[in-house]
Amino acid sequence: MPDEATAYHEAGHAVAALALDRPVVKVSIQPDRDRLGICFFGKAVFRPSQDWLEREVLIALAGMAAEARHTGQYDHAAASRDLRYAHELALQRAGNDRQAERLQRRLLSKVEHLLEQESHWAAVVRIAAALIEQGEISGRQARHLFDECQRER
Repeated sequence: MPDEATAYHEAGHAVAALALDRPVVKVSIQPDRDRLGICFFGKAVFRPSQDWLEREVLIALAGMAAEARHTGQYDHAAASRDLRYAHELALQRAGNDRQAERLQRRLLSKVEHLLEQESHWAAVVRIAAALIEQGEISGRQARHLFDECQRER
C-alpha cells in the first residue's frame, strides 16, 4: 500500500505550485533509489512583479507542511532534500545562516496559511487520494483536481 504521508507530501508541493502559478508536469509516489515520491514542475512564466525565490521556497516547504497537517508532526528527515534546497535559496536572500533560518520559518508559516485555505486543502486531499489510488498522476490531472476544488469552495 502506498505511503499516505508521502502522498500528502507530494500533493502539498503540487497544490502550492499550482496556487502560485507554477505548472506541474507529473506527481508520483512511486519510490526509486533516491526518493519516496516526486513532483515535477514545468517552466514558470516569470512576471517582474513576482518573487521567484520566495515562490520556490514556498513550494519546497509545502510538502513538509502538508504532510505535517495530515500526520500531526513534521518529518524533517523525510523532507531533508526540500529543506536543504529551501535553505540554499533563503541563504541567497538573507546572506547568513541565522537570517536564512528566520526567513525559512516565516515562509513555512506563510505556506501553512496557504494550505489552510479550504479550497487548497481540499485539493491536497483529492490529489493525495488520486496518488494513493494510481501511484502517479499527470500535471493535467493535478490541475483538474485543483481547479475543481477552487470552483467548489
